[in-house]
Amino acid sequence: MRIVTQYPREVFEEETWMHLADGTRLAVRIWRPVDADHDPVPAILEYLPYRKRDLTAARDVQTHPYWAGHGYAGVRVDIRGSGESDGVLTDEYLQQELDDGLEILDWLERQPWCTGEVGMVGISWGGFNGLQIAALRPPQLKAVITLCSTDDRFADDVHHMGGCLLGDNLSWASTMFDGNACPPDPALVGERWREMWHQRLDGSGLWLATWLEHQRRDDYWRHGSVCEDFAAIQCPVYAISGWADGYCNAVFRLLAGLSVPRKGLVGPWAHKYPHLGIPGPAVGFLQDALRWWDHWLKGKDTGIMDEPMLRVWMQESTPPSARYEQRPGRWIAEPAWPSPNIVATSFRLTAGHDLLPEAARSNQAQAGTAGGDDAQVDKALPEQAHRPDASPLTIRSPLSVGLYAGKWCSYNAPPDLPHDQRDEDGGALIFQTARLEAPLEICGQPVVELDVSADRPVAMLALRLIDVAADDKATRVSYGLLNLTHRDSNETPEPLTPGRRYRVRVQLKHIAQQFPVGHAVRLSLSTSYWPLAWPAPQPARVTVYPAASRLIMPMRAPRPDEEAALPTFAEPEGAPPIAKTLIQPTQEHWRVIRDLANDATTLEVINDEGTYRLDDIDMEISARVTERYRYAYGSYDSASGWTEWERSFRRGDWQVRTLTRTLMTSDADNFRLRATLDAYEGDTRVFAKSWDESIPRDLV
Repeated sequence: MRIVTQYPREVFEEETWMHLADGTRLAVRIWRPVDADHDPVPAILEYLPYRKRDLTAARDVQTHPYWAGHGYAGVRVDIRGSGESDGVLTDEYLQQELDDGLEILDWLERQPWCTGEVGMVGISWGGFNGLQIAALRPPQLKAVITLCSTDDRFADDVHHMGGCLLGDNLSWASTMFDGNACPPDPALVGERWREMWHQRLDGSGLWLATWLEHQRRDDYWRHGSVCEDFAAIQCPVYAISGWADGYCNAVFRLLAGLSVPRKGLVGPWAHKYPHLGIPGPAVGFLQDALRWWDHWLKGKDTGIMDEPMLRVWMQESTPPSARYEQRPGRWIAEPAWPSPNIVATSFRLTAGHDLLPEAARSNQAQAGTAGGDDAQVDKALPEQAHRPDASPLTIRSPLSVGLYAGKWCSYNAPPDLPHDQRDEDGGALIFQTARLEAPLEICGQPVVELDVSADRPVAMLALRLIDVAADDKATRVSYGLLNLTHRDSNETPEPLTPGRRYRVRVQLKHIAQQFPVGHAVRLSLSTSYWPLAWPAPQPARVTVYPAASRLIMPMRAPRPDEEAALPTFAEPEGAPPIAKTLIQPTQEHWRVIRDLANDATTLEVINDEGTYRLDDIDMEISARVTERYRYAYGSYDSASGWTEWERSFRRGDWQVRTLTRTLMTSDADNFRLRATLDAYEGDTRVFAKSWDESIPRDLV
């Protein structure tokens, strides 16, 4: 990243407070031009629970001062109950949070240094509430940049996928369990820090239990899901994500569903801002965002809206790895989404485990396509000379399928990406094309249509799209999950009738991927994907009837002349980094432990964030999280997830430490949660609380 130290306008930084109508005080950090009182500027709001004072400080100081130097006020606000703000945070995206957001926008409009024009930006939580507040149509909000977020909190968030319960639901709940236990900084709030801290320790609650009480798409998940009414959003939206992120699907749905001016960008990145993007290449997001803000908040013609609606990174084939510094590929563009340049092409499943191409066809419902070079796409896969019979195939996968899946959302990129899929495919049904005689490229959402039956009333399917190299190394390209009880509805799931055949449709994650000559395309199907998804109540055998089953691929023919003419992204830039002293380095490990003597398997994830000092505020911070996902061979009742977070803050004689532990288990009828929270001042434990909850399974 190129560090920028000189800007058109000199920047001033301040920590201040905002008082809400009910008397609650929110902590605010602002970077703005020193002359903004005389020459007001638009404001860019980032509104998070992730602690502006310390935990996001390193990212914030490279982002908001950059925009401030170009004539904006970068504003970071701690959500009620987080950081140094008053109150207690008891869940995600509460109506109180959104109402407070409206008050923040009103407050910004009244500041003498603000023109009254406001944009909202945020990654993950801040991307969520930017969309949610936009749907409330506040007059001050003129544009949004939403990164790594979703429009649908049930169907496509950290909690569920295809009606299946995600392992990241536990992992993310544990992250917030830790975050909600953190104290405010006495240097800002004074002696009341201890009272504020104990209110949070006692009142925030066990969010995991709340989430598990909603195992279908009810009003709890509809709240904050802007897909319920895309028309409610009336300001322009720039939606951004990465292929290694958990939220890339939302970019495409927002482009298709919104009617306002909009743009989309998907790179190879994990859950990161694009200028910090890993895997690379990272791009100059701050400059690109500046063009967006200048257009919508200042009325300048920057040309950004003259460019294609969608830019994505077409990934080239690469060997499987849990970590990538860079993903090879190229930038491509589409003028609109759905795009007329994408052709949905079907591949028939056979009892001989082949994927055989059918005639290319337009499929408006699946890929939003109309037309395309069918012949050019089809010639990549030669027709087979024979058609195998359509005998049914069955699969009942071991729980080991999924140990090499990585996380649903790659927060760190290395080393939480999927590894070689050959380690997974022994417990799966696989279907594969012939070796390709011409390159094949896809862009969009692969879909699998299946004719299936099961021998249990509750069963799941995991489908993986795989690039098989000439040396047989297998790299996962995309995947999708379906709880078969949710086959027709997430709102009203219904148990399966054992032995009855059902027609189901499984949507895989959107992807742009090239399969080169000599490679093959593989579709792998399993009945478990642990611990990325929590297993079904009992092992189920699923029967697939190949004759009526197919993979539908969103084919895209390269357009080299158009791609060569695309504007290039600038190299990443940022303001000077925070003054930070490393005391103990970070460590991260992913270990699969197969204890053959005891027939037990454990996936152990350790992320030690080390210890560092923020020099400007003389604060030492350390954190370590351990997660263990375990099962005993052949026993679905043995599946368990255990997490432990330990975090400390230190300044001189002031030292606090928190320790949170969560254990999640299940049997055929219930989920069970046991959790503890301990807090220390120095070596003295000053707070302890425990939970023991049993929550009935609801066709999950």
